Amino acid sequence: MSKLVNGRDQHFVLFEQLGIEKLFATEKFSAFSKDDIMMIIKEAEKLCANVIEPTYKDGDHEGCTFKDGKVYVPKCFHEAYKKYNEGGWLAMIRSPEVGGQGLPHTVGNACAELISAANFAFWMYPGLTNGAAALIDTFGTEEQKNKYMYKMYEGKWGGTMCLTEPGAGSDVGALKTSAKRLPDGKYLITGTKCFISCGDHDLTDNIIHPVLARIEGDPPGTAGISIFIVPKYKVNDDGSLGEFNDVKTGNIEHKMGIKGSATCTLNFGEDGKCIGELLGKEREGMRVMFQMMNEARMEVGMQSLGHATAAFESALAYTRERIQMTPVWEMKNPDAKAVPIIKHPDIRRDLMWMKSYVEGLRALNLYASFCLDMSHVTEGAESKKWFGMLELLTPICKAFSSDIALMVCSKAVDAYGGYGYCSEYPVEQYMRDVKIAAIYEGTNGIQALDLVGRKLGANKGANVMNLAGEIMATIGKAKASKELQKYAGKLEEAGNALIDLTMAFAGYGKSSSFLLPVLNASPYLEIFGDVVLGWLLVQAAVIADEKLNALYEANGADSIGKQRALVHTNPEVAFYQGKIASAKFFSVEMLSTVKTRCELIKEGEKVPIEIADECFSA
Repeated sequence: MSKLVNGRDQHFVLFEQLGIEKLFATEKFSAFSKDDIMMIIKEAEKLCANVIEPTYKDGDHEGCTFKDGKVYVPKCFHEAYKKYNEGGWLAMIRSPEVGGQGLPHTVGNACAELISAANFAFWMYPGLTNGAAALIDTFGTEEQKNKYMYKMYEGKWGGTMCLTEPGAGSDVGALKTSAKRLPDGKYLITGTKCFISCGDHDLTDNIIHPVLARIEGDPPGTAGISIFIVPKYKVNDDGSLGEFNDVKTGNIEHKMGIKGSATCTLNFGEDGKCIGELLGKEREGMRVMFQMMNEARMEVGMQSLGHATAAFESALAYTRERIQMTPVWEMKNPDAKAVPIIKHPDIRRDLMWMKSYVEGLRALNLYASFCLDMSHVTEGAESKKWFGMLELLTPICKAFSSDIALMVCSKAVDAYGGYGYCSEYPVEQYMRDVKIAAIYEGTNGIQALDLVGRKLGANKGANVMNLAGEIMATIGKAKASKELQKYAGKLEEAGNALIDLTMAFAGYGKSSSFLLPVLNASPYLEIFGDVVLGWLLVQAAVIADEKLNALYEANGADSIGKQRALVHTNPEVAFYQGKIASAKFFSVEMLSTVKTRCELIKEGEKVPIEIADECFSA
């Protein structure tokens, strides 16, 4: 089985760091146990290694084709899609009442990391279908659920998310797609949507499009937007497919990456025959669609993690096998032999950088999923606290994960040298495929503006303070460890600097310097991401330190020499030492820079705003 994800670290985050067993003590997830989850993840690993990963290179080389108005996915996707659905993976986190498995989101996203690492372009088809079906599950009528939802959850019909238009990209409120009321209560849909992932394909007989549109006469902007269910083919009363619903594919995009995922322009109602059904209430389209958008942003975080972990594991394996050059300390020895490049200090530094960030991203994204699960199994103020943490971290999961993942993939290419730039090895494809994660589902710049403009002040700032409280609790535990005291101090300094800058931003918003938070939203998000990852890595190190001491005692390793020797024969000792190494490296390399970065922002430099347009290239 090919290694795409460090399963030991994934299990550590789930069971030792998050302690997801506490979910199984609740009524919602009482049907599951740790053994069940271990078995499910093992089956996901088998599916990815034996079925999905083999489609990765071929899917990229073949890509999607557009012929006679129809889209065809890579041939190898068909059998993989069939097996994926037969295993019940599409609706694994949905309720058993609608055909799902009822798994916690945390477990679903652990599986998503594996699937994303194997072939994210493939996973987009069932992933989008799952999200679209969930909209109907939450907001649809019983008739709509019976008509569309069940077949979508089974994977028999596909689904999309239709927001973007040629003249209204990130500015959704400027959309021009219209909906005209019909006497039977349905609507005539007219307009064009572009960059629609999986907008058309031959994996399913029908595709159900949730489409944002404005009912004729409704106000401009996002407040006037409604959402409609628009099937590619109409559905008869008996559930069979009816006539074509005037949803025409205009073209597919030729992209840098994720070539196996069809990115389409869809024209609704060119012949005046496109019929849609209102989903939810009129003029509440954005509220409805935000459920799917927020889920999609979490999925982008998992996509980013998947590419990053696959790239790191691939680079790590290569550096262990590639023999080149003698060690620097043997340069004057004519008899010295060449060694695996993992022995060279500069390579080790890059590997350590990748390792710490990948582990941090894994903890971040699974923790955010855990927050969602906890918000569902708790009540009142406790539920609000967990959901508030999720909302605060969502733009970090999406934007920070995707930015860092691109850098991880780039360093993986570097580890391979010239071979990394060639399609013989997968790292060049990982790098191409992951770039889109920073762009779609709201560009990372927009995620930063959302963090600064909305999320920091949400719940009267309580969400930020709750996070700060969690960080301080970890600092207290780390200070109690002789091994981690130094690194607890670096986390404390970074956390205090971030809170100080956050308070400064609040003051800027009430003064003539109100543009400073907007100008510095992206670097602020980067700082925020580094502090959160530093917290989670130090938290993991505290756990690892306790486990290590127990292992040392059990194995009679009562000296530094014996402890160092034990790492070569005991995989658990090696793992826990690696967790502590990640926290130490990240604290010194990244957390140590936070205070300076915060101070630079507070200096209030406004050159990008003050420079005249002509001066960018005079």
